[in-house]
Amino acid sequence: MLKKRIIPCLDIKDGTTVKGINFKGLRNAGNPIELAKKYENEGADELVFLDITATIEERKTFVELVKNISKELSIPFTVGGGISSVEDVRKLLEAGADKISINSSAVKNPKLISNLAKEFGSQCIVVAIDTKLINETDWVFVKGGRELTHLKTLDWSKKVEELGAGEILLTSMDGDGTKNGFDVRLTQLIADAVNIPAIASGGAGKTQDFENVFTQTKATGALAASIFHFDEIKINDLKNELKNKNIEVR
Repeated sequence: MLKKRIIPCLDIKDGTTVKGINFKGLRNAGNPIELAKKYENEGADELVFLDITATIEERKTFVELVKNISKELSIPFTVGGGISSVEDVRKLLEAGADKISINSSAVKNPKLISNLAKEFGSQCIVVAIDTKLINETDWVFVKGGRELTHLKTLDWSKKVEELGAGEILLTSMDGDGTKNGFDVRLTQLIADAVNIPAIASGGAGKTQDFENVFTQTKATGALAASIFHFDEIKINDLKNELKNKNIEVR
């Protein structure tokens, strides 16, 4: 069985880390490089950096930031935001990223997943899925959670695996930033349906939330932001508590 991973996520806007609730109301959370180094020292297994305002102008700045991050980190990190071509991915991997995450561009052009997997290998292709429960059905959203698609989350999860994704980053928009706990129902549904690793995201507020998602679902990783950014939970304390509950963490 894969050991569970604790993954802090840093949303980047204009070179700064920000965090909101339900994808809205962003506030400043600090310097991404300083936070990244702190998380590595505290025992994070991986990091995720998302360029949430990925316009063309921001793209160059983000590549520079990725270069600077890779100089400072020895743990793997994933980058995402506005990636829509083989060339975008090449630049970010060359800058030092270990994995890349695609979301809206994969929905718009599913073939992109297989093209990237063919070019760079499935192991570095993460498909991020932002999802919301509407009338008893989980639906996929794109454009930073602003636009509802015609895709059911369960169907899309199976499809991205089929196309060559190596991992799914599953974010419950209903839980995002609320600190009410991970969406165990949703995570269990998706993690059971696919044979690739699934990372739970959205709603972490306390240690118990990580214990719940790891014991009640097949998620191999749990991602959180604000509880780490604002020092509500220290990663090494969290990992020690999970180990005490006999949960195998890295």
